[in-house]
Amino acid sequence: MTQKHNAPKIFNAKLIAQSRLFQIESLDLRFSNGVERTYERMKPSNQHAVLMVPVTKNGDLLLVREYAAGTERYELGFPKGLIDSGETELDAANRELKEEIGFGSNRLMTLKKVVLAPSYFSSKMTLFLAQELYPEKLDGDEPEPLELVHWPVSQAETLLSHIDFVEVRSITALLLALKQLANQ
Repeated sequence: MTQKHNAPKIFNAKLIAQSRLFQIESLDLRFSNGVERTYERMKPSNQHAVLMVPVTKNGDLLLVREYAAGTERYELGFPKGLIDSGETELDAANRELKEEIGFGSNRLMTLKKVVLAPSYFSSKMTLFLAQELYPEKLDGDEPEPLELVHWPVSQAETLLSHIDFVEVRSITALLLALKQLANQ
């Protein structure tokens, strides 16, 4: 059973750092018991994202190998990207699939909306299972071509232990997709 809490009152918020991509905000909070604390967070941008687990009719997962500046290496994960202004989640999911793997989907099923680290970030990502794929390529914004990797769904357990498959959002999406596929 969950206990209902009153959210703390923000009595001061100020921007303390920013870059081209991020703004860091300091929040002075007062909790309902009178305790005051200062928290830092990424300032909410209200720009959300999508991540898709594409599955071919032959039972292959389609992943991309892409350079990740945070880990300074190439990582294996599912296609993902930001939702553009005026775009629906479904439109963004299909656009990102076409840009990153050269396929669209006639069957996008929402798996879950997730937040990476709610203590510091507010941006949401919607995870999808993408089926009934059809070939269609759009130009993307990646600095280099992404490597497309086919991985049999039947070998998903080995993917979970693969050294290059470490992103928590992709792992979460895979586990939710496998559960959904088992129910189909």
